[in-house]
Amino acid sequence: MLKIELPNIPPQSWQCEIGKKWDNPYTVRYESNLDDGPNHGMPLGGFGAGCIGRAPSGDFNLWHIDGGNHTFETLPACQFAVFEHSEGEDAQVYALSTNAPEDGSLSSWSWYPQGKGTYSALYPRSWFSYEGVFKSQLVCEQFSPVWAGSYQESSYPMAVFEWSIHNPTDKPITMSIMVSWQNTVGWFTNAIKSPTVKVRDDGSPEYEYKPRWGNSTGNLNQWIQDGFRVGCLFDRIRLEDEPTEGEGQWAIATTTNPTLEVFYHTRWNPKGDGSEIWDRFAMNGSLPDFQDETPAEPGEQIAGAMAIRFTIRPGKTKKIPFILGWDFPVTEFAQGVNYFRRYTDFFGRNGRNVWSMIRTGLKHHDMWQNKVKMWQEPILSRSNLPDWLKMALFNELYLLTQGGTLWTAATEDDPVGQFGVLECIDYRWYESLDVRLYGSFGLLQLFPRLEKSVMEAFSRAIPTADDTPRIIGYNGASAIRKAKGATPHDLGAPNEHPWIKSNYTSYQDCNLWKDLGSDFVLLVYRDYLYTGKNDQDFLWECWDSVVETLHYVKGFDLDNDGIPENSGAPDQTFDDWRLQGISAYCGGLWICALEAAIAIGTILLDNPPVNPALEKENAQENIQGAIALFRQWLHQSRAIYHDTLWNGEYYNLDSKSGSDVVMADQLCGQYYAQLLKLPDVVEKEYVTATLNKIYDACYLKFHNGTLGIANGVKPDGSPEKENDTHPLEIWTGINYGIVAFMILNGMKEEGLKVAETVVNQVYSNGLQFRTPEAITAVNTFRASHYLRAMAIWAIYQALS
Repeated sequence: MLKIELPNIPPQSWQCEIGKKWDNPYTVRYESNLDDGPNHGMPLGGFGAGCIGRAPSGDFNLWHIDGGNHTFETLPACQFAVFEHSEGEDAQVYALSTNAPEDGSLSSWSWYPQGKGTYSALYPRSWFSYEGVFKSQLVCEQFSPVWAGSYQESSYPMAVFEWSIHNPTDKPITMSIMVSWQNTVGWFTNAIKSPTVKVRDDGSPEYEYKPRWGNSTGNLNQWIQDGFRVGCLFDRIRLEDEPTEGEGQWAIATTTNPTLEVFYHTRWNPKGDGSEIWDRFAMNGSLPDFQDETPAEPGEQIAGAMAIRFTIRPGKTKKIPFILGWDFPVTEFAQGVNYFRRYTDFFGRNGRNVWSMIRTGLKHHDMWQNKVKMWQEPILSRSNLPDWLKMALFNELYLLTQGGTLWTAATEDDPVGQFGVLECIDYRWYESLDVRLYGSFGLLQLFPRLEKSVMEAFSRAIPTADDTPRIIGYNGASAIRKAKGATPHDLGAPNEHPWIKSNYTSYQDCNLWKDLGSDFVLLVYRDYLYTGKNDQDFLWECWDSVVETLHYVKGFDLDNDGIPENSGAPDQTFDDWRLQGISAYCGGLWICALEAAIAIGTILLDNPPVNPALEKENAQENIQGAIALFRQWLHQSRAIYHDTLWNGEYYNLDSKSGSDVVMADQLCGQYYAQLLKLPDVVEKEYVTATLNKIYDACYLKFHNGTLGIANGVKPDGSPEKENDTHPLEIWTGINYGIVAFMILNGMKEEGLKVAETVVNQVYSNGLQFRTPEAITAVNTFRASHYLRAMAIWAIYQALS
C-alpha cells in the first residue's frame, strides 16, 4: 500500500511567514505607476487562460481573468477554512486568511492568526504550511499544470490545491476542509466599450479600464454530483448561444469516497456576516446541504461552499485534492475583435466546459504534479548553482502566467496559436522587442515554439505601415504610428488589435529607434541556433523582413560611414537617455546584427525552403546581393567603431555628447556575438577591460555594491547629473543580461555576486511576483510585473 507523506517542499523555494507584515517595502517611484503593496503570491492558472493570485496572507487578491487587464482586489468569500476537533478538546476553526474583511462582511468568521506558519513558492508550485495552531500537521500545495515544452496543459485555466493532513498525536482527529467561492461570472470585461486613451504624467499612453466588478445579476450556482466527483459550479443566465468576453463558468470540486463526508451550500450571501455557512461549519465541520439555483437579483451577490469531513487515526496522513477551474473562452480587444484562448483547442468554445476541465484535473493532477517535479528536479539538483538562483529562475517565470498573457487558439498560419506577454502593467503593450532582447531567454529555453511565434509576428509587422499621426509623450511632437520597414517596438495593446496594430507606445517615436532593427535580426538568428539549427523555414519566413529592416536602420547613417547615428533624442531602450552620434550600445548591436544577417543568408543559400509557399523568385541572387551589401556595411562599421569610441579603459557612451559616463550595457552587441558564436565586435582584451570597469564603477562604487549595477555613472561611481532617471536606476533584466555576459568572459564570481544582490533587492523588499523594471537607491521602484526580468534565464544559459 502506498505510504502517504507530507509534501517535500524544496528548500530552494522563496519563503516568508504566513501573513507577513513588511516593515518598509519598496514603494513606487511615480504616483501614476502601479503599486498594489507587497502582499503578492505566486499566480495560479495557465498561459493566456487568465490567472488568479493567492497571497502569503491567504487572500485571493489578483484577478487577471480579462486578457491584458489587471484587477487587484481581495474577495474574502473566496477562501479555504479548516475545522479540527479531537476528543476532550475544543474545536479549532479558522478561515485561512490573516486579513479579516475591512468592509465588515463575514463578521461571524474566525480568521487565521498572522505568523503561524510558512508560505513557500517555487513557480508553478506554492505551499502553505500551517504551524502552531492546529494539532494536525497541515500543508496545502497549490499548482497549475505548467512545465517546459507542454503546449497543451500549460494553457489550462486550472489550479490544484492538494491538502496533506498528518495526525502526530495519539488520538483520532476529526478534520473538515471547506472551500467557498463567490460567483464572479460576468465581472471580467471592460464596462467601457470605447475606452479613452490618455497620456500619463510619465508620458506613457494608458486606456481606461473598468471591470464589471460586482455585476452578478443572473448569476446562479449549482451542486454537481458526478460519480465520485462532487463540486459547485458557478454559471450565469445567457441570452446568446455564443459566449462573449466575461461569460463562462467557474467550478470548485473534489473526489469523494466512503471515508469522506461531503457537505455543501450553493447559495449564501458573501456580503453578509457569513453565518449561513459558518455557524454549522464552526460547530461540527458540516454545511446544511442547501441547494438553490435561483439567479441573483440586481445588486445581489451570491457564493457557494463545499466541505469535506474525515477522521485521521494517530500517525496517519491523508491527502485531499480540490480543483478550481474556470472557462472564459473569449478575449475581446477593441470592440468586436475577439479571439478564442488556446485552451479552447482542447475543451471547446461555448463557455460551458468547466466541468470537463474539472474531470480532467481530478483524473490527471498527480501526473501533472510529477511532470512539474521532473522538469524542476534537474535544475534543483545541480550542485554548481546557488539556491537563490534556483529560486529566482523558477519564480521569475510567474510572468508567463501573470503578465496579461495572451495565447490564442491555433490556426493554420499559427499552429500553436499566437502568444504575447505585456511589457508590464504600467506599459500595457505586448512583447516590447528591446525588452525581450534579454527578457525572452526563459521562453526560448522552455517554450521555443511560442518564442518563434512571437518573432514571426514581428516579421509580419515590419513591412506594414500606419500613417496615423500621434502626439509623442516626451516632447509633444507629432509622428506617424508605424513606418514601413521599421521594426515595431511592440505588438500592440489589449484595447486595440494585438499582432495586427503594432507600435502602441507613444512615449517616444519608436520609428526613430536605432536598436530595434538590430534586436530583431539577432533574436531571429538566436532562436534558430538555440532550437536545434534545423528550422530553416523559420529563417526563410523572416528573411525578407531582416533585409528590409536593416535597410531601414541604415537610413539613419546620415554621414554614410557605415554605422547609423543616434540623434540626440531618446532613441533606444534606455528611452530617457539621449545618445548622440555613433553610440557604443547601438553601434555594437548593428555590427553584430550584420554578422547575423550574413550568417542567416548563408544558411538559406544552402537550404531551399521545405514549405513551397516560402519559395521566392530569384531568391539565390537576391540573397547573394544582400550578403554582399551587408559585408560592405560591416567592413565600414568595423573600421570606425573601436577607434571612435575606445578611451583606453572602456567605450565612450557615444561620439558626440562628450560624456564620460560608463554605460553598463555598452557591449550588448559583443555579448550577442559571443552568444551566437559570431565574429567578435571588439577584441577580447577590450571586453575584459570594459567589464572590469563596469563592475568597478557601476556596481562597487555605486552605493558600495549594495544595490546592483546602475545603468550609467561616471568612473568614480557618481552621477553625471544629480537627478538623472534611467542612468541612475538598477534595471533588473539589464543586470541579469550583463551578468550572463560577465560569466561568458570569466567573471563568474563577480557576476553571481551582482545577480544575488539584485535578487535579494526584489525578494527581500516586498517585490516578489511583481518584479519591477527599475529599482532606485532610495528604496523606490518603477514598472512592476516587468518582462525583462526573465533575463535571469540568460544567466542559466551562460552557466550551462
